[in-house]
Amino acid sequence: MACSQFIPAIQIGSPITYWGPLGFVLTITIIREAFDDLCRYLRDREMNSEKYEKLTYADGFHPIESADIQVGDLIVIHKDKRVPADVVLLRTTDKSGACFIRTDQLDGETDWKLRIAVPFTQNLHDDMDILNLNCEVYAEKPQKDIHAFVGTYRVNTLDGVQDGSLSVENVLWANTVLASGTAIGLVVYTGRETRSVMNTTLPESKVGLLDLEVNNLTKILFLFVVVLSSVMVVMKGIDANWYRYLMRFVLLFSYIIPISLRVNLDMAKLFYSWQIGRDQAIPDTVVRSSTIPEELGRISFLLSDKTGTLTKNEMRFKKIHLGTVSFGSEAFQDVSRHVESAYTGKLARHSFSAKLQAAVEAIALCHNVTPIEENGLVTYQAASPDEVALVHWTEQVGVKLAFRDLHNMQLQLSNGIRKSFQILHLFPFTSESKRMGIIVKDETTDEVSLLIKGADTVMGPMVQYNDWLDEECSNMAREGLRTLVVAKKILTPEQLSDFEKQYHAAKMTVADRSEHMAAVVRRLETDLQLLCLTGVEDRLQDQVTTSLELLRNAGIKVWMLTGDKLETAICIAKSSGLFSKSDNIHVFGQVQSRTEAHNELNALRKKSDVALVMTGSALNVCLQYYEAEVAELVCSCTAVVCCRCSPEQKAQIVNLLKRYRKPLRVAAVGDGGNDVSMIQAAHAGIGIDAHEGKQASLAADFSITQFSHICRLLLVHGRFCYKRSCALSQFVMHRGLIISVMQAIFSCVFYFASVSLYQGVLMVA
Repeated sequence: MACSQFIPAIQIGSPITYWGPLGFVLTITIIREAFDDLCRYLRDREMNSEKYEKLTYADGFHPIESADIQVGDLIVIHKDKRVPADVVLLRTTDKSGACFIRTDQLDGETDWKLRIAVPFTQNLHDDMDILNLNCEVYAEKPQKDIHAFVGTYRVNTLDGVQDGSLSVENVLWANTVLASGTAIGLVVYTGRETRSVMNTTLPESKVGLLDLEVNNLTKILFLFVVVLSSVMVVMKGIDANWYRYLMRFVLLFSYIIPISLRVNLDMAKLFYSWQIGRDQAIPDTVVRSSTIPEELGRISFLLSDKTGTLTKNEMRFKKIHLGTVSFGSEAFQDVSRHVESAYTGKLARHSFSAKLQAAVEAIALCHNVTPIEENGLVTYQAASPDEVALVHWTEQVGVKLAFRDLHNMQLQLSNGIRKSFQILHLFPFTSESKRMGIIVKDETTDEVSLLIKGADTVMGPMVQYNDWLDEECSNMAREGLRTLVVAKKILTPEQLSDFEKQYHAAKMTVADRSEHMAAVVRRLETDLQLLCLTGVEDRLQDQVTTSLELLRNAGIKVWMLTGDKLETAICIAKSSGLFSKSDNIHVFGQVQSRTEAHNELNALRKKSDVALVMTGSALNVCLQYYEAEVAELVCSCTAVVCCRCSPEQKAQIVNLLKRYRKPLRVAAVGDGGNDVSMIQAAHAGIGIDAHEGKQASLAADFSITQFSHICRLLLVHGRFCYKRSCALSQFVMHRGLIISVMQAIFSCVFYFASVSLYQGVLMVA
């Protein structure tokens, strides 16, 4: 329309009356978009300028920014620092070459992961000796699987060629955090080739539902203008210049089309963003995308991460049950007295104090926790916060873990005496076995014991008959506690010798090695003596329960998507109030085929008003064959928990809702790098500024400091933004309609003349 004013035959007034408003609208839009891009650039530069140390032959250790790190570089990573790239672990400050990493920013799991340095480089005399090696490292092509890595290394020495294999145990993925010591690593993947980036979907340009509705309404109004102009031309009479009059009438009635609404909404959105950022009720909230604040007021589904979002990831030991007696946090002093009397006195083997002492000692031994002393303070490093909580509790009641390496362990009693144990075998926890075990030898008595702890579902059939385990597990679960069953079996020398022969034979097999090893261990895990049942609490974020209740009352369905274990996810869902006490919980079974998926979906269809729990693997199979049915059934549930979700699966669930629940709006909230894909895929992405990392916060449209702030963000600011933008849109359209109606009446009165009612600068208004 503005360009048509350069044609004299259809010109109405001065061209500035059309080009002026258009230029103003475009200028404001460009300035706002440029401001958002500048903020993103500054945030990216902050991450890319993070300082690390690079090991070189000429300069030794010298600083380098993360953006300058390249494949083949030797970089130094200190404790509590983010790993900037995928690296092969060459050396650590621990003599054994072990270190722990936190992966909650990558896969959502709270467990610390053990990583082992390459033995050849770990045994070098000095860090600088790495530079003198003639070494080749082969790494597989980049892929998404964060649980697998295939590589080899070859070192040419004076004594010949030494080579070895590399697995996921020798690799630190980008965006994980080094939890212990200092490490030196060889960079193998950077940038888009890292596992974390490959599991992150590309962000799409987000347009708010209100903007889409305004755009659709604008198209309708444009058609109305064309129809009205055609009617005016017909009423005037069709002649040789009819097309000129048609264009002039279109220009005269163009006030109906709300061109100025765009700049009005953009300025309003900037005001909304400023208002949200200055709200003292939700301090430190940041609006990173000022184009979609109205979306917050139209949310129907809220998809939330668990670790660091709903929970603080702080574990506390709350209860121990021994069949006849249970001890809560208020009675731990009694436990300490019983344990002390059992160690110092001569009590019968089957006395209560002796039973309690055996349970506490088993808890203090059955784990993979390592005590580390730094600056005079002892800290515990483990693959799970649960285990750290258990070890802290045993220290509280008088049995302290004083020392541990790969082969030995020492417990310090309350009287200062140390008991030494030899670690013969360790069976780590896996999601399939749902338990861990250890075989230890008491160096004082030479007694060999198999100690096992695990989920009640797998431990129940292994232990000797009892009449209290199932009931007490249910009671603790209702309290929102994470339960572990602890059991023991004393091994005779013959049993141990027979087991070690079979276990060694299983370890030497090439095909299905892990299955053979697990089968040998299972033959040993029978007729166990049940020692106790423990309950550990994962502390929730402040006001999570009231926040979830408020969101539910507002008609927003909250789903929890987590990479953590099924049992843990259910416990948190209960304790947080995501599952109400009246909810009937349906655990979706593991499915491998289309038939199994069909049967499970039919079982779910027969139930109503249920809370659903399913795993990411089961969801994948169901989506492969019954995508539409899954969307229908899942959305009918009162609450949904999806555990063992990869970052890509979280985004897949968001896209599922966007496809099958149009035009309902979906929001996603998380705090880790594993939540970035979900946040970017949602209509409104909300990141929590976490202590461990800022990937989610930087990638989100809105950033908050804790989960409870989301209620005010959605229910107050979101609602106000939506209502105000609607009122503004209606006002601008109403104004255009009034002006056009007056123009139509004026033209009709003067025999359908295509002359403007308003002249000069009044046309701009």
